[in-house]
Amino acid sequence: MFITSHFFLYFFVTVSLEYLSCNSCSRTTRFPRYNDPLKLVETRRGRCGEWANCFTLYCRAFGYESRLILDFTDHVWTECFSEFLGRWMHLDPCEGVFDRPLLYEKGQWNKKLNYVIAIAKDGVYDVTKRYTRKWAEVLSRRNITREPDLLATLHSMTRECRRSFTTQILSELEGRDKIESEELEKFLYSTGDASVSLPGRQSGNKEWRIARSEIGSDDHCSLSNTSCPIRVCVDEHVTKIYNAFAPLLSRCVDHSLPKSRIVEILKIFKEILVELRNSSYKTRRTSINPFILHLLPYFEELINALSLKSKIDTDGKVDICLASDPVNTSLGLPVVLDALDDLINVLNNYDDLSQVSLSWPLIKLNRIHSGSVLASGEELPFGIVSSIQFL
Repeated sequence: MFITSHFFLYFFVTVSLEYLSCNSCSRTTRFPRYNDPLKLVETRRGRCGEWANCFTLYCRAFGYESRLILDFTDHVWTECFSEFLGRWMHLDPCEGVFDRPLLYEKGQWNKKLNYVIAIAKDGVYDVTKRYTRKWAEVLSRRNITREPDLLATLHSMTRECRRSFTTQILSELEGRDKIESEELEKFLYSTGDASVSLPGRQSGNKEWRIARSEIGSDDHCSLSNTSCPIRVCVDEHVTKIYNAFAPLLSRCVDHSLPKSRIVEILKIFKEILVELRNSSYKTRRTSINPFILHLLPYFEELINALSLKSKIDTDGKVDICLASDPVNTSLGLPVVLDALDDLINVLNNYDDLSQVSLSWPLIKLNRIHSGSVLASGEELPFGIVSSIQFL
């Protein structure tokens, strides 16, 4: 059998339709398996393939050089190129694991790997050797096509991907290809760190994982085990944003502003944030109308909570721009926009404001954050969290 590009397109372009039947009521549900990541952002449902697809999209949107990894024994994950490490790094968004390439073979997944293929914007690569220390066994299972034919097909697809690249970029990529090829050969003979924990599969229903033999022995005997791994919530930014509304409203009350004026101010600030949200993630910036400069002190704490700052340009204009890591702002913007909508709706239930009224539900101070969460890693939005434990 000779592999063509259509073989790979089957996995990443087509849409399949699954029919799922309930064991209790016998009702059937149609579940389309979309592969377009933009469609998946809309549907927000799926399994490891959908998760890895979306995660790779997000990595690229955040400016990381990323590629989607297809394991022919039925798993998908992501690789990102680390400028710091000078190499590609394994990332499994479903499992919350990074830089553990032996997770599937040496860990308790019990995978019998054959082909692990990386799909990138600049080519298609066989990276199986990164994920195995049993190359002879893996080679015996690689029976889809002859090795020279596979290599020729991947080279042909890579040339097609790169045909519009400049000479300089081609030279850089060829140099990186050579380094990676040498690196993959060295991987086969490295022993790895024996102290690193390589558990069985964490995401998905326990019965499903057992049926696939991808569950660790500890999971079989543990009475406290659930199908959801415990992870720490990264939500301190949410608390900072909610806390920042208190001085804003307190300042409005101190200046005896009527409710209608407060709502107007909040809507003006929301328009500024929407402009920032719609701008480039790495260079977020928007100019402030001179007529509303006097409102900036009201939002000083909120601006800081979003990792933003005000800056005066050489021409005298005042801009709101990034103050630090753009990721912090990207995480905070959807939170503050939702909080503003909620605050405006709550304000409509008040006739007027005083210091006495600055409490719940108008102000949500000291929200608890950074607790432990049981997250399945699949079936958004319902399966992402089953409970929260604050430790």
